[in-house]
Amino acid sequence: MDFTPTQEQAAAQELAARIFGDLATHERLTAAGTGSDPELWKALCAAGLIGAVQEVGLLGLVLLLEEQGRTTAQVPFAVTCVYGLLAVSAHGSAEQRERLLPGIIDGSVVVSGAFPAQGGVRASAGGELTGTVPVVPWLRDATHVLVADADRKLWLVPTTGRAEWQPVELTAPWAAGRLVLEGTEAEQLGGSGAERLGGSGAERLSGVGSEHPAGPDAYADVLATARTAFAGLQAGVCAGSLARAVAHTNTREQFGRPLAAKQAVQLRAADAYMDTEAIRVTAYEAAWRRDTGLPYASHALAAAWWASEAGSRVVHAGQHLHGGAGADLDHPVHRHFLWGRQLDAYLGCGDELLQELGELIKEGEEAEAWDR
Repeated sequence: MDFTPTQEQAAAQELAARIFGDLATHERLTAAGTGSDPELWKALCAAGLIGAVQEVGLLGLVLLLEEQGRTTAQVPFAVTCVYGLLAVSAHGSAEQRERLLPGIIDGSVVVSGAFPAQGGVRASAGGELTGTVPVVPWLRDATHVLVADADRKLWLVPTTGRAEWQPVELTAPWAAGRLVLEGTEAEQLGGSGAERLGGSGAERLSGVGSEHPAGPDAYADVLATARTAFAGLQAGVCAGSLARAVAHTNTREQFGRPLAAKQAVQLRAADAYMDTEAIRVTAYEAAWRRDTGLPYASHALAAAWWASEAGSRVVHAGQHLHGGAGADLDHPVHRHFLWGRQLDAYLGCGDELLQELGELIKEGEEAEAWDR
């Protein structure tokens, strides 16, 4: 394994760090509230960072998302790259890729995802989608949502027509919403002569004639990609929280000495640093394995577990090391705390992730024994 960034990955990460650092300021984030920053989104798209993900791969995307996490930048970058760019590139038909990717790359098409599948959406034999997805991140900005039905088939649903959304008031600024599908017409597109989808229906990703037929494997790939990417985002959130805590404890004095001189503070910060590195390296490994064509589902689960469990510890430590200032809801470190806890919830309970990982390992061992 070699996680050393390529020149292209390093250049993209440097550009992302500069854009996020310049525009995702505390003042702009405060003004955005629970919404997104359209000017920052335009800047990222104009710089070509969404399209660059096609060249730098999932590991490159993880590096970019680290930079977003450091600043908790209010843009739907992760969801559009995972559920839009990478999902359509890997599992869309030639027609879907030609039609959808240009808009995703220039930012006019914003895609979120209803993942993981929880049986809340069903596709009828007549081709209609019904059901409710309780929380979809960045739904307020999305033009499309990638939905997994109860059979783990993938559908790209426009947020117009009979697909409705309702705002969900979360303390974390994720512009989230509740997606309601009431008999949304679905069509299977992608084959020769298929009619382009109108604004009122959903389309199967992918449909007839696709060289990448969507099914359980496609669902598993998108889910593992999402877990890896959001673990990378959590690594950045934790790194940003810890950096703020280090700066605070080095400048804040108590009895004439910096707080950072106290052994208890040093140990707490050291534990947070080790947790952050564990999140980062497991996300890197899962991303590297996907980019090199190796199995990575179990590695994505491991990254998600670290991001969920360790991420929660790190953002709590970052807030606690700020002392009374950490309790201020307007303090920048509080945003890292909210993002860290929201990512913890989005990635899933640690015990559930471990159970799924154990089942996946068991299935692999049984398959190997059967082959022998």
